[in-house]
Amino acid sequence: MAETKTVVKFGTDGWRGIIADDFTYANVRVAASAIANYVLKHEDASAGICIAYDTRFGSRSFAKVVAEVVAGAGIPVALAREITPTPALSYAVRERKAAGGVMITSSHNPAEWNGVKYKASYGGSGKPSIMTAIESYLGKPLPKSARPAAIAEVDFNTGYIAAIEKFVDLDAIRASGYRFLIDDMYGAGRGVIAGIFARAGIPFVEIRSEINPAFPGINPEPILPHIKAAQEAVVANKCDAGLITDGDADRIGAVDEHGNVVDAHKILSLLMWWLLERKKWPGDVTRAFNTTKMVDRIAAKYGRKLHEHGIGFKYVVELMLAQEILIGGEESGGIGISRHLPERDGMLNALLIANVMADEKKTLGQLVAALQQEFGEHQYGRIDMHINDDLKQAAIARAKAGPKEIAGMRVLRMETMDGIKFFLDNPDCAGKKNAAETWLLLRASGTEPLLRVYSESCSTESVARVLAAAERFVLQGSAV
Repeated sequence: MAETKTVVKFGTDGWRGIIADDFTYANVRVAASAIANYVLKHEDASAGICIAYDTRFGSRSFAKVVAEVVAGAGIPVALAREITPTPALSYAVRERKAAGGVMITSSHNPAEWNGVKYKASYGGSGKPSIMTAIESYLGKPLPKSARPAAIAEVDFNTGYIAAIEKFVDLDAIRASGYRFLIDDMYGAGRGVIAGIFARAGIPFVEIRSEINPAFPGINPEPILPHIKAAQEAVVANKCDAGLITDGDADRIGAVDEHGNVVDAHKILSLLMWWLLERKKWPGDVTRAFNTTKMVDRIAAKYGRKLHEHGIGFKYVVELMLAQEILIGGEESGGIGISRHLPERDGMLNALLIANVMADEKKTLGQLVAALQQEFGEHQYGRIDMHINDDLKQAAIARAKAGPKEIAGMRVLRMETMDGIKFFLDNPDCAGKKNAAETWLLLRASGTEPLLRVYSESCSTESVARVLAAAERFVLQGSAV
């Protein structure tokens, strides 16, 4: 019988796979060995590694396998005693001055997936150089220690919760009288925000807080269609906003008081505006290549330098470690504030949304409307095309060739920082005051048979038109 080849590959934040297919104990050991090798050669291994896990099937047992590999190499392990949100692990890594951290989670992926995330000693995603180094050790032998290091079970949650409670003004949120829906999406954030609000006397309703590794009917990703339950519950319970965290609680989603989705771009723009307008904290701002250009307009108003970067929070981290960055974000709801951690944190951001509402005395819907009024209407859409590799590569090749027109709109320019982005001359936006630029981005996944298509424009109708044309372009070679 031929030897089975491991399929471990570290992407923007780690490795993920399908449970019992490629995400097996054997392959988890391969990933753990690479991480342990990296720590032995590049970090102070005596500082130990923190290991935690989410609500997914088998996560705790996979975490124990990682712990055994790491301890077997002579690296002390602090293993989570209970289900832990990813940002709580990152916080623990930094506060304990550990050499690094490992999180067993597949974040927002469907239930059959699990994964291994690596967190560096500074308490955030590994910089690109770190992730490249870890990947270089895949399949390499790991030195065995004569005496395995200790594995201690610890609580990572209590200290983290205390930290985010101090970061926001809970008294102001309580005084506002606003009522909040909390949707945990069956994920690792279960009970955290609810517990904070209960202790502070803030009215709330919590849904999908039970442990159910099947994530019944949804992927734990805070976007449509998976947040329909939150939309309905906000209206039914007369809440002023719905706060949603993903499977490992590092990403944020929201709905307003009418049940309308407030996407990650509006959340990033809102938090950034509030930090600049009200807090007046120093620092530049960042955004990923596939995020809203409303951020650019807010940065320009307040005279802050904007850094545009590749897709993946590791690029935000790299900037945060190199210079003074106030806030950075990505399209999928990962937003980080450097005064807290060089890390995305869905739960802190949920609390901050409530804080902004309290300070501005506006519901979430009113806040978004005010943003659109000042900085122009920005609407956004994304489709994920699950297609074979040949079709994916053919579409990218045609895109690189530079079509002159898409959706009947003239292509003004192309950018290729991370994928292929077309800026379009959209006549529907010409008469609108302060209209958003219209753009389309095609980006092929490096690890999955998937092509992601993104668009932003001045109206939902324009976004739909551009995305439909892009889909035809990919499947049929036609963009008309």
